[in-house]
Order: sequence, then structure tokens, then C-alpha cells
Amino acid sequence: MATSDDQGLSGHHEATRDDRLVIGASSLGTVFEWYDFYLYGLLATSISKVFFAGVNETTGFILALGAFAAGFAVRPFGALVFGRIGDLVGRKYTFLVTMAIMGLSTFAVGLLPGYDAIGVAAPIILVVLRLLQGLALGGEYGGAATYVAEHAPEGKRGLYTSFIQTTATFGLFAALLVVIGFRVWLGEEAFAAWGWRLPFLVSIILLGISLWIRLKLDESPVFRRMKESGTTSKAPLSEAFGRWNNLKFVLICLFGAVAGQAVVWYGGQFYAQFYLEKTLKVDGVTTNILVATALLLGTPFFIFFGWLSDRIGRKFIILGGCALAAATYFPAFHLLSVAANPALIAATESAAITVSADPRECSFQFDPVGKNRFDTTSCDIAKSWLARAGVNYRNVAAPPGAVASISIGALTLAAPDPARISGAERAGAIKAYGESIGKALADAGYPAKADPARIDRVAVVAVLFYLVLLVTMVYGPIAAMLVELFPSRIRYTSMSLPYHIGNGWFGGFLPTTAFAMVAATGNIYYGLWYPVVVAALTVVVGLIFLPETFRRRIDQ
Repeated sequence: MATSDDQGLSGHHEATRDDRLVIGASSLGTVFEWYDFYLYGLLATSISKVFFAGVNETTGFILALGAFAAGFAVRPFGALVFGRIGDLVGRKYTFLVTMAIMGLSTFAVGLLPGYDAIGVAAPIILVVLRLLQGLALGGEYGGAATYVAEHAPEGKRGLYTSFIQTTATFGLFAALLVVIGFRVWLGEEAFAAWGWRLPFLVSIILLGISLWIRLKLDESPVFRRMKESGTTSKAPLSEAFGRWNNLKFVLICLFGAVAGQAVVWYGGQFYAQFYLEKTLKVDGVTTNILVATALLLGTPFFIFFGWLSDRIGRKFIILGGCALAAATYFPAFHLLSVAANPALIAATESAAITVSADPRECSFQFDPVGKNRFDTTSCDIAKSWLARAGVNYRNVAAPPGAVASISIGALTLAAPDPARISGAERAGAIKAYGESIGKALADAGYPAKADPARIDRVAVVAVLFYLVLLVTMVYGPIAAMLVELFPSRIRYTSMSLPYHIGNGWFGGFLPTTAFAMVAATGNIYYGLWYPVVVAALTVVVGLIFLPETFRRRIDQ
């Protein structure tokens, strides 16, 4: 592990104009990789309709999020593969390989036929392409952060690496702008039919620009010195994870910093967007514009908190952001709901929905393969209609064998009992029951979509900005801390694995897990327990075990 007594290049190196150009070029290339990776998340709704058309709408969206998460699932494996290459061969050439894999995989998504054309092969190929993207990104971040940190002068690593931290947000912002542009230009109907492919296809241009930029970069000075002196690691994987002295910091880093950072990041930037569009029923263009505005306002704070961490330390800024998220996520998302769809929240409060059913008859309202029909019990029939409507409801246990019912305010609607009817009669009763639920919801004031005229855009952006501000607190200083925790000979490998386990698994699975939790319980806020618990755990572990690193040198 690097210590405060280390001497070498970092102790006397001063930033030059060439350094700043190299860092800027590295950051710009990383922006393009994030653009590629985030397109899928932004277009999850369109993708669910094209590639998962064989299942119901709610399940299709969760499956689309699952395929989105698949790219995150393999990021730690990409970290191992490319981290090892980066510590053996160098930072620069690893950049080029990850960039090419990412760009070509993204371009291929734009050409992939849908479920209607090639059946189940479509989602399978889509997941394979997401896995390739995840592997590439697993090797990208550690190299970029290490590369920039090893160019930075002593005392400015937080500031310099904070520019790398902005690349994810700028990549998301660029993707948002492209998606918004095509949506406005083509119109929603054409965009939903085929226009969603265009943002993927134009990525081939960004790939060419990015490769050209990366080819102009020199190797980092720290790695060059190690290469010249023959001190690079011969077995970075075993040295990084086979020795307890280093492995313990990998674990502390994961559970005491990165896991909380990840759920705050993905909660504030991705889950908030999905929540606006799917739960609060705000149209896609408006959602994109509101999120993009908050990102634009919040992005400078990545630089601010990176700079601040050079002066007061990284640890308490990161843990402070996690603590605020754990304490305020529930009220923040409630405020977001009231501002974005006041009619929905008013209806929830004036005509609360309750499902009364025998718990033994209730299935988990998630169908990953499209085979469950949710029509064999009265509870499943009732809950499947509410899940389709995406409304908040409360569960009440009924006596064993009781027929399920839905109460909407003072109105109670008993579900059909499949044990008493069958065949065409059952299908007709279920259809009629769904129509009665839809009418009752409309009569009670539950809107099918958020009314654009009633959206308090200032309040929505204010809440989103607050969520992004928490993101900048936890993410702005994290790269510098990761670099400083580990010795240079195994730095790429050591820092990449906990970063991508944290962000790939804890963060990447957040939207899928949270929406599945909501589908299972009927509570639109229930999914927030996932980021709240993980962030709180990180605060406890970090306060006890995580060291402060901002005064360490990193050249050994």
C-alpha cells in the first residue's frame, strides 16, 4: 500500500500544459465510452417493447432493466482481465482495446432485429452485447483514473481526477441530448418505432474520434518509470488479491466507500429518471429534459468536491454524502412525486388502495420468462391489474380461502374466483374486472399520465439537483482515494475490482432490484430501502475501517 513516506515523481512533478492536454484528452475519450454505455439505460422503455415483446409490459420493463444490469454484472470480470493487462503492458494500450469493444458493441445494438423479427434470439444477442460493453467498461475506469492520477502534481490529485469523475455525467448528459434531439426531430411515434436506433448508430462516429484521441496519448510517467526500472508486477492478480495486506484494503474500499457511493450515484442519476418515467408517468421527453437540467447544474460540483478533498480529505466527504442519502432519500422522492404528478399523489391520499387477500394465494408479480398467467387465484388476478396500472397499494391479510378484493377509497371490488369459473367465462370475467378497476381508478382521480401543465418543473429540478449533489459528494473524490489506497505496481488491478463490484453490482442492479421490490409489495417507495440500507452500511464500515489517504504519495 502507498504510504505518506513514499518519494519519487509525485513529490516533485508539477503540472504542465502537456499534462493538462493529456488529461483532457483522456477524459474526453472516457465521456464517449460512458455515452455508449448509458444509451441503453435511457432507452430501456423502447428496448423493452422491441426486444421483450413476448411478456407483459411490467415484466418487459424489468427484464430490460435486467439486461441493462447484465452489463454491470460482468464489470468486475472486465476489471480483472483488463486490470491485469494494464499493470503488465501499460495504461494506454488497454484504453484502446476497451474503447474498440465498447464502440462496436453499441453500434451493433442499433442494427439488431427485434423480437418480432427473430424471436428469442433478439434478447439473447442483446444481452451478449451488453456483456461485452460491461467487460470493456470494467477495464476503462481504473485505467483512466490511474492514468490521470499518475500525471497529477502532489496535492492536486482530487482536483485532477475529478475531471474523470465528470465523464460519467457528461456521457449521460451527451446521451440525453442526443436522445432528446432525435425524439423532438422525429416525433414520439417515429422515435418509438425505429428512431431509438439512431443514437446507437451515431456512436460509430464517436468511436472513431475516441480512438484517434487515445492514439495520441503517451504512457503515464509512473508506469514508464516502473517499466524502465523493471519493477512492474509479474503477477498482479495474485499480488493484489492473494496477499492479505492488500486484500484487506480491497474489502475496506468496497464496503466502506464504493458500495455506498455506487447506490447514491445510481439512485440519484438512474433510479430517479426511471421513477419519473415509469412510476410517476412523466413523458419521456420531459423526463429527459428535467434530468439533463439537473445534471447540467450539478456537474461543476464534481470538480468542487474533488478540489475540496485535496484540502480536507476524501473520507468524510464521501461518507457525508452516503449519510445524507440514507437520511433523506424517502422525503426527497416523496417531494419528487408531489412535484411531478400531484394528481397521482392526491389520489393516493384521498382514495388509498388496499388489496385484501389470503397471502398464500399471492404470487410475486414478476414473470421473467412470460409463462406465468397470474389468473389461477383471485389474489393474482387483483394484483396483476394493479401492477399493470403501476399504482401504490397496501396489502391486508384476509382469512384463509377468502376471495381477494381491491378497495379504492370507499369502493370495494371483489376479484373473480378462478375456482368457480373456467374457460371463456373466466377470461371474460377477468377482462371485465380489469375494466372495472380502470374505471374506478379514473373516477378516484388516478391519472393515466402525468399532466404536463401540472408538473412543477422548478421543484422537480430542485429535487433532482439535490440528488445529483449527493452524487458529486460521493463520486467526486472517490477516484483519488482509490488510487491512493494501492501501490503503483498493482494499482490498476487492485482499484478496478472493488470499484466495479461496487458500481457494477451494488449500483448496477439498483434499478432492477428496486422496481422488483415495488412490484412485489405495491409500495412505490419500497425500492428506496435498497440504496438507503447500503449507504448506511457504508457509513458504519467507512467510519471504523477506512483510512484517510489525501496526503499519500503514489509513485511506489
